[in-house]
Amino acid sequence: MISKEVKAEIMKKYGSTPTDSGRPEVQIVIISTRVKELTNHLMANKKDNHSRRGLRLMLGQRGKLLKYLKALDIARYRALIKDLELKDRY
Repeated sequence: MISKEVKAEIMKKYGSTPTDSGRPEVQIVIISTRVKELTNHLMANKKDNHSRRGLRLMLGQRGKLLKYLKALDIARYRALIKDLELKDRY
């Protein structure tokens, strides 16, 4: 679970205003943070298939948002990919 403080930092860094949570960049970074936490959980709990399904759903949502951002503005997409150290496969 991502804390309010971490979410506020993400919105401040990637949003146009400190409370902007609707921007695609903000949503992608929040999902990426949750994915990292859940990945660590799944390494410790290998048989937790319910959380594994949630992880796959989050990865699908992040992929859709990355495709949308790429179509919207390629420069913002490339900057975000570089910042999050993701592969350019969308």
